[in-house]
Amino acid sequence: MDARENTAVWSRVLQTASTGGGPVSLPAGCTACREDIGADGLGVSLITRGEIRTVAYATDPRSYQLEDAQLVAGQGPCTEAYLRRRVVETDLHPAAEQWPFFARTAAELGIRSVTAVPLLVGDDVPIGAMDIYRTTTSPLTTADRTRLEAYSRVLALLALDAHPALIGWDQASPETAPIGYPPLVHQAAGAAAEASGVSVEDALARMRAHAFSNQRLLLDIARDILAGRLRLEEDRDTP
Repeated sequence: MDARENTAVWSRVLQTASTGGGPVSLPAGCTACREDIGADGLGVSLITRGEIRTVAYATDPRSYQLEDAQLVAGQGPCTEAYLRRRVVETDLHPAAEQWPFFARTAAELGIRSVTAVPLLVGDDVPIGAMDIYRTTTSPLTTADRTRLEAYSRVLALLALDAHPALIGWDQASPETAPIGYPPLVHQAAGAAAEASGVSVEDALARMRAHAFSNQRLLLDIARDILAGRLRLEEDRDTP
């Protein structure tokens, strides 16, 4: 890592936190990164125990929706960056064959390119990834990559501070995409399975189908099920 760049990034995060009157935290780090590199949005997803995903922070509602779209689809640049442990840079098109649901959602939200950067700690152990969203296509320069690497290391440390459960678990080298979801989603899937008389796996598939068809956040679907506002067995959008 470039020591000078690392110092500059920490100074930027400290300044952002001080200006906002808050602590040095993951939100401050994400805001500093988005502003510094001139992105239109930024999201961070964490992957605990190599399998459970959670959207840790997003700088704006559009970025949160894009992080959730990757969760619903079970694939996207975030997953690729996590698995490969390297930067994934791609331009997005509505009819793209790669990550079709994510690409379509991004196009509908006006996002034209995404750069996913793995969050690495220690000896390059991945704990998640950050996604940088732009409304234009703009290839990264060498200087951009150096700065993003510095930000990714800083955000990884801030993520560990915000989510201490990430510390101390054994992490095998990732070989397959993480397939888990936050606890609330699993709770809702269990409730939906009992109500519908299907397996939990089938209930989860129905939840994802409903989120896909209605372009809603998966966590919002889970909350509606647990609150009794949605019964998937009565929903025509689910298989």
